[in-house]
Amino acid sequence: MDFAPDCPRWRQVADVIRQRIADGTYAPGTRVPSVLNLSAEFGIATSTSQKVHRALRANGLIRTRAGMGSFVARELPVKPSEKPTEDPADG
Repeated sequence: MDFAPDCPRWRQVADVIRQRIADGTYAPGTRVPSVLNLSAEFGIATSTSQKVHRALRANGLIRTRAGMGSFVARELPVKPSEKPTEDPADG
């Protein structure tokens, strides 16, 4: 993926995942790529992948189940194509 220099990488990857949710590639209830898989797929650091997951969770698009992974929310609170309104907090 070619990253735009004027936008954080986490946001660009989150936009790709959000679009995949919107177009049905990742249907409600299906697993989304893990932090490690996102890192490998997009050539980004695991800390950047963690920010992607935090942003998607903060926007209600994914849910994480301890020991099982992250899944597309069964009921999406916002249009999946909308961008996150805030930077995910570190931690």
